[in-house]
Amino acid sequence: MRKYKLMKRILKGDSNFKDIISNNGYFVDKTLLIKEFVDNGDKVVILPRPRRFGKTLNLSMIEHFFDVRKPDSVGLFSEYKISEDKAFCEQHQNRYPVVNITLKNVKGRNWEECFQEMIQSISDLYNNHRFLLESDKLEEFDKNVIVKIIRQEATETNYRHSLKNLSKYLTTHFGQKTIVLVDEYDAPIIAGYSSGYYDEVFMFMQGFLGNAFKGNDALEKGLITGILRIARESLFSEFNNPGVYTITSRYFSEHFGFTEPETKMALNYFGLQDSFEKVKYWYDGYQFGDTKQIYNPWSIVNYIANHSDGFRPYWVNTGSDPLIKKRITEPGVDQTYDDLQKLISGEALKKTIDENFVFSDLEGNKRLLWTLLTFSGYLTPVEKIDYETYMLRVPNFEIKTIFKNIIINWLEDENKVQKELLELTTQHLINNRIPQFEKGFRRIIGDTFSYFDTRGMAENVYQAYFLGMLAIIGDDYIIRSNRESGDGRYDILLIPHDKTKYGIVIEIKQVPKRSPKEKEADFHKRINTALKKASDQIEQNEYYKELLAHNIKNIIKLPVVFAGKEPFVVPVSIPT
Repeated sequence: MRKYKLMKRILKGDSNFKDIISNNGYFVDKTLLIKEFVDNGDKVVILPRPRRFGKTLNLSMIEHFFDVRKPDSVGLFSEYKISEDKAFCEQHQNRYPVVNITLKNVKGRNWEECFQEMIQSISDLYNNHRFLLESDKLEEFDKNVIVKIIRQEATETNYRHSLKNLSKYLTTHFGQKTIVLVDEYDAPIIAGYSSGYYDEVFMFMQGFLGNAFKGNDALEKGLITGILRIARESLFSEFNNPGVYTITSRYFSEHFGFTEPETKMALNYFGLQDSFEKVKYWYDGYQFGDTKQIYNPWSIVNYIANHSDGFRPYWVNTGSDPLIKKRITEPGVDQTYDDLQKLISGEALKKTIDENFVFSDLEGNKRLLWTLLTFSGYLTPVEKIDYETYMLRVPNFEIKTIFKNIIINWLEDENKVQKELLELTTQHLINNRIPQFEKGFRRIIGDTFSYFDTRGMAENVYQAYFLGMLAIIGDDYIIRSNRESGDGRYDILLIPHDKTKYGIVIEIKQVPKRSPKEKEADFHKRINTALKKASDQIEQNEYYKELLAHNIKNIIKLPVVFAGKEPFVVPVSIPT
């Protein structure tokens, strides 16, 4: 009787390697990470990657490959690449005791709550190794400490040394040095910084990790994952020169996230190959080291599992990122919003990335926002300028939506501009109802600029706020600014995805506001002159050529003149 191979399933949210393979789950083959980890010359390897990019699953995979207590795991790897290296598997597979702890849920409103979560995690870890209580190679004193930790009755010193001591107990029992894996090491530290107990959690983590990874004779090799690289001179000062491989490093670059071939293979397997171009548009765009076209794995998995619901932003709803929210919403961030609006319009920004992240610098160093955004997965480096300067851009449409919402919420919450007014005004614009657009635009600008002194404001500032308003239609339009088209640079260009819609080219001019002594007729003449100058500039320089190149036949050529806080879009009548 012919046997049919069951089709693999998508098992969302399961980060246990054995559970996925044993339950016929679809697994994107990352097993060569195991060999690169062993072959790497660093005793301790630190791999910062964005959340939901496969860190926990990869550590589970490594645990099942090496763990001497899991000899049945050999079969889990039989159809994956690592099994082809027979000599490597013979030498290393299931040859070591392994400690694997995740700290992703170790957080709290204060240090007491956070420490209780830490105690619980360490207790669970020790409970998984309670067989050591039956070992004839451990001293009774050591067994008493194990019991106290399992019962959550140990001292803080016991917990601080618990990772090192567990590796020591395992090495004593098995006669083989221990591999130590720590997942999301920075989760408690980020929570501590955000909630005001940074000093307490930092001191504990410095001892907890430092004891395990520096001068530990029981350590065979260590692997630590997180989101940020906390500066070596602070947290990692206790380590012996760990190897830190961030998203800018070419080492380990293809092992977190899905490469394009891996994504195509998954889509083909589930019969979704026809959706590849839209998948690419929504979820592609990351670059780690020299590996390009990395797809967000969480979003790909969720799309495959829920493809009948269409495309949606999955990853942006999986974490709060309190550090980023705090930095973006603090006062005095006009330049930040200008930059965010440029990112939404598809531009790349030249920024410094500080890989030696120090939390104490966050308050005074606004440029660290770009490091946070990059390491957290909201931006991706696309070009290296020098050792610390990169061109950064939004990787894909999914991430673009979150920046768009940040700006919309800022306009709505901070500047009291109602979302309904934003939506109605932009609809007037894209449907060529220019007088109605001007009326709504005046209300929006009046509300927004009432918070700012417009003296000395350059045209690019007005342009930035114009872009902010247009973010609300980012789903239907490609929004670009300051690009070459025709014989010059337009200010703003809106390219519709639907070629039957209006394409829009916008030229912005700034004139002095009306002084008390200036006659109304003279002021209106100045406005009309500036509007004509902007309109002529559009025509003479053919700023609309890019729209024609996209086969857009309906084009709105829109001059906009700002006189202080007052915008003008259509010519005004001149009193006689």
